[in-house]
Amino acid sequence: MGAGQRAEPTGLRPWVRAALRCGAVLAVAALALPFGAAAYAAPDPGATLTVSAGADPLAEAKQTLGPLLEQLHTFYQQAEAATEQYNGTVARLAEQQAAVQDLNARVVRQQEAVDTGSDLAAQLASAQYRNSQISGYAEMLLAKDPYEAVVIAELLDSAGRSQKAFLERLKADRDTLAAAQLAAQQALADAQTLAAQQEQQKNEVARKLADVETLVGSLTGAQRSELEAIEKQQADQAQLAFLASGALGKGERTPSAMGRKAVAWALQQLGKDYVWGGAGPDVFDCSGLTSQAWLHAGRAIPRTSQEQWAQLQHVPLNQLRPGDLVVYYGGATHIGMYLGGGLVVQAPRTGDVVKVSKVGAMPILGAVRPDPEDSADDAGGAWKVPDVPVGESKIAPAKPSTLPPVPAPTTPAPTTPAPGGSASPDPKPSTPGTTAPPEPGGSGSPSTGSSGSPSGSAGGSTGGSASGSGSAPASGSGPASLSASAHGSGSATPSGD
Repeated sequence: MGAGQRAEPTGLRPWVRAALRCGAVLAVAALALPFGAAAYAAPDPGATLTVSAGADPLAEAKQTLGPLLEQLHTFYQQAEAATEQYNGTVARLAEQQAAVQDLNARVVRQQEAVDTGSDLAAQLASAQYRNSQISGYAEMLLAKDPYEAVVIAELLDSAGRSQKAFLERLKADRDTLAAAQLAAQQALADAQTLAAQQEQQKNEVARKLADVETLVGSLTGAQRSELEAIEKQQADQAQLAFLASGALGKGERTPSAMGRKAVAWALQQLGKDYVWGGAGPDVFDCSGLTSQAWLHAGRAIPRTSQEQWAQLQHVPLNQLRPGDLVVYYGGATHIGMYLGGGLVVQAPRTGDVVKVSKVGAMPILGAVRPDPEDSADDAGGAWKVPDVPVGESKIAPAKPSTLPPVPAPTTPAPTTPAPGGSASPDPKPSTPGTTAPPEPGGSGSPSTGSSGSPSGSAGGSTGGSASGSGSAPASGSGPASLSASAHGSGSATPSGD
């Protein structure tokens, strides 16, 4: 090495040192950026994204279609909320119909008892008329000895007491019959009120679904694809934020024995259509899927997502185990079943199918456990998250056969000119057609565990005492007729998403 050359103790050439200095400066600058907060911050639905088109390939689509996606989500949630209200009314109506049938059976039995008693009372009165008690006293006076007279007197007194007790029992039976008839009539009136409420809510579901179909139908194929891509990106970001928050806890927990069965049954329904009010076997809504899965596992739970949230035991998210139910949105209007691994199986919305989704893709209200008394099924082995692909975002029109007809608005009938030239309005407005709307598929739903007793209590009783003069059977309206109760609640009707 020449004397004029500077020694390089490190053995690095000058251009290498310059490159290292530049790299260090760039690294410090990169570390100064708030990338950690951006990666795990919970997405704000109302925030406007200001990402350059070069960094986000969906930036332009978000600017043009973002508001449309928000409107579509609002319509989806409104339709599902209306569906859950309808389902709840259907469940209450089924319970009320059972109460009416039970009360009618009681009325029939009580009527038979009263009729039998009345016949006996008539026979007793006839016998008294033919053979008055004077003959009995005469027999006592003509007795051969005092002992025989005493025996006859005791027999007459016993017969009198028995007759009195019998007539008192007959009066009580008549009072019970009147109370049962009143309770049956009140239960029938309650059922008719629920049937009318069910029809109104069915029409509301139809209108909400029509809003969805109108908006989805107005989109081109390219727009739907872009909306699905935006929705998937939002779901991925929400899932990352949820997992980064640590709310889910660490590790996988073992389900209960029934939880294993519920998960297995729910996964067997993958790919089946979402239909409002559906509770199987071929179509489902969100709570129809969860209630039927647990019913097939051996545990009946409430039919609707709101009742599942209200009646089942709440569990912290960091204690979730497979089979638990995750409830979404502030009104508890959506629900899915936890699978482990940050995944749920759900019946998402109209136009979609039963599929596996990321647990944090929607706003979580909380979680509930249908079998809190059951411990983990350790004998079944450690839980392995099912190897099922996550379903893609889908925005598509529903099948026409799964949609109820939108009710026509009530309009006044056309006026008919009077002979004098003036038109007189028809006092009777026209009504919508009477064609019954198609019911969503469903083989029935599990019991909600409610008592099912009629809300109206029987009050009052028939007055007057029963006499031995042979009165006719107690009058009454008989069993309350079910012909005016709810319609369309057969095997294809949901029992109450």
